[in-house]
Amino acid sequence: MLALLHTSPLHVPVFDALRDEDHPGLELRHVVREDLLTRAGHEGPEAVAGDVRAVLDRAVADGARAVLCTCSSVGGVAEAAAADAGVPVLRVDRPMAAAAVAVGPRIVVLATVASTLGPTVALVEEEARRAGRPVAVRTLLVEDAWECFTAGDTREYARLVARAADEVTGADVIVLAQASMTPARGLTSATAPVLSSPRPGLAAGARAAGAAAGGEPNRATK
Repeated sequence: MLALLHTSPLHVPVFDALRDEDHPGLELRHVVREDLLTRAGHEGPEAVAGDVRAVLDRAVADGARAVLCTCSSVGGVAEAAAADAGVPVLRVDRPMAAAAVAVGPRIVVLATVASTLGPTVALVEEEARRAGRPVAVRTLLVEDAWECFTAGDTREYARLVARAADEVTGADVIVLAQASMTPARGLTSATAPVLSSPRPGLAAGARAAGAAAGGEPNRATK
């Protein structure tokens, strides 16, 4: 079983749909903690480290073979707790960051929550060092978009993100820092590739859960 730590309930159907498309038979267990993102935004990601560790401990006690954190703001905190968790703990945006570094050095990170920018830039730079590639990372906060998301207007949210991506110039690749931004990929006409995290992140989580279970198939549940 793969546990997913979300900071919005809107991510649950997104990852369930991806599971059904790409990983039929994979059991997912969703944990939604909206308060973690709120506190991380006000006090910094380290302020929620204890709560994240508690979530991981509970997930493992419930049978998780691996945990995937889908929130970019607290993903680094989750990864840091992996040593004590006893199972692989992954952040959903790491495969995306590695892919972005492989595309080219001029990387633009788009986010709709300010607290996501720092962790995402740090992750991209970490993957660049790992690959031995130089990168120049720029950031862009899509103002007012997050209010649309929290109000449930995901269509307007995606439109605002797509418009921001369309206005990016001088980039080899555009990174959508938050999983919630993924629908904008279908709306943007940006000339540079636009990368999002859910699909490659879930694939990494599925591999980790399968390896931890000895490659045995999991029963699909919600």
